[in-house]
Amino acid sequence: MNEWLNYDRFDRQIWHSFFPSDKVMLTQENLDDIKSLNDRISISDVQEIYLPLMKLLQLQYQNYLQMQLQRQTFLKQPSRRIPYIIGIAGPVAVGKSTTARLLQILLTRLMPDMRVELMTTDGFLYPNAELKRRGIMDRKGFPESYDMDKLVTFLNDVKAGKDEVDAPTYSHSVYDVMPEKPQRIIKPDILIVEGINVLQLPTAQPIYVSDFFDWSIYVDADPELIQHWYLERFGILLDTAFQDPNNYYYPWAQGDRDKAFAMAKDVWKKINLVNLKQYILPTRTRADVILHKTHHHVIDQVYLREG
Repeated sequence: MNEWLNYDRFDRQIWHSFFPSDKVMLTQENLDDIKSLNDRISISDVQEIYLPLMKLLQLQYQNYLQMQLQRQTFLKQPSRRIPYIIGIAGPVAVGKSTTARLLQILLTRLMPDMRVELMTTDGFLYPNAELKRRGIMDRKGFPESYDMDKLVTFLNDVKAGKDEVDAPTYSHSVYDVMPEKPQRIIKPDILIVEGINVLQLPTAQPIYVSDFFDWSIYVDADPELIQHWYLERFGILLDTAFQDPNNYYYPWAQGDRDKAFAMAKDVWKKINLVNLKQYILPTRTRADVILHKTHHHVIDQVYLREG
């Protein structure tokens, strides 16, 4: 079975031709501020990939608002705000966070009257203490390491239009959730939800997190490239954030560098790559849009679900 049968594929040049705008609204400095540590994004990426994507997203959003209004009129219900939710998925180190932040800033500038919120699903990981209790600390990031009941409840509350909903947060410095520092989501018109697990099926539940999404994007690349980016980022962090004595990886930053990289390669092979092949990659074709990256984080192909 060809998994791409339900997608239209466009190379960079053709995709850009659908909306050849030169109104970027951002500077390279803006992009450098929002990109992940070793990610790459340029003004030409915004022009050729993201502005056409934003134009399509605007059309989708306008259709969504119209349908909501028609439904409420038909049912003789009072008009109310029902947030539009965008899911962004993909493996570790592929650049999901950069895409999510860029979408947020572009949507905010294109639709300044709309409140656009962004959150990640990292905070819905079980705390380290609970992972250790369950004996799955070495499965962190796998489906069973997330409190999917809590994530589904959170998305249900957002979609129901609650004025304020708290999302738990996660610290990549201490490598654990931060229950005392929740992110408060307040009346969003659009909510962007980013994470490796957003297109996965919760354990023992008949509902997908993606059932709450009105649009979804998967950031894709060859696993060998992603491994390169993962190890490249690890090397940068060894010389920067990992130098903080409070950082989870501080002991590795102070020890033998070759041993540190051997550990990182082992983590990639036994955890991240296994998770990618078994649980993340199979969700790719649930996305409405797939952004495929090649060397240097350049998006060379855009896949758009038909219909």
